[in-house]
Amino acid sequence: MPKPKGKGRAGGHTKHEGKSSSKRSNKRPAGVVHEEGDSDIVHRLAGLEVESDDSENSGQSSGDEVAKEPEINYAVAMWDLEQCDPRKCSGRKLARHGMMKTLKLGQRFPGLVLTPAGDRCVSMEDRDVLMDKGIAVVDCSWARLEEVPLSRMRTPYPRLLPYLVAANPINYGRPCQLSCVEALAATFYILGERDTANYYLSKFSWGHSFIKLNEDLLNIYAACKDGAEVIQAQNNYLENEQIERQKRKELPDFPPSESESEDS
Repeated sequence: MPKPKGKGRAGGHTKHEGKSSSKRSNKRPAGVVHEEGDSDIVHRLAGLEVESDDSENSGQSSGDEVAKEPEINYAVAMWDLEQCDPRKCSGRKLARHGMMKTLKLGQRFPGLVLTPAGDRCVSMEDRDVLMDKGIAVVDCSWARLEEVPLSRMRTPYPRLLPYLVAANPINYGRPCQLSCVEALAATFYILGERDTANYYLSKFSWGHSFIKLNEDLLNIYAACKDGAEVIQAQNNYLENEQIERQKRKELPDFPPSESESEDS
């Protein structure tokens, strides 16, 4: 999920769901920052779904506890562009469980929308909008991002997601290439709805891994008061990661010890 730009760099999107500035994937759908120039992609990724590979028979999360259904008094929706395999699409699976409604192309959504067209990062200042007007995502294929008619998915609150790493089986470990459910869960978590985040992820056998992979970052983002702070926190994290990687590269390769030589 890379760095979103703006007054500062904003983090990833999910293709929703994402892009990053560490490793980058061969795909350049919004949201993943892998190489130089990926920050632009990251900036546009939030809200799109990479075909997550959870089929109807995949079962629920393998976490130690089954998440209890929280009280959700706001709308959760998606624009389904029907570009993904319906058997692997996390958005459609949520819809089958009655956890998400489908919007028609051209239909306006009054709440938060995770979209590559976002003008700022999701942050705690968006909590009231979530609670009053809900949240929606754009369900499409990363490989066909250029075909997405973003202008026909209207909202007064377009948002991006900061840098996060995917846990879905198709894009595991890739920055910012989140599935619909990961994008939703990240937003719920950052806005203080952690029980809701865990509940949505619990419908997928791999879901609990998303929080485990990103817990430190999610907690950092959740502590930020606005989008600008989220972007700064993201950039600080990515810069520190780059410094640590460089330090590891500079470590000398020590010759084997005498005992190792004798064993060989």
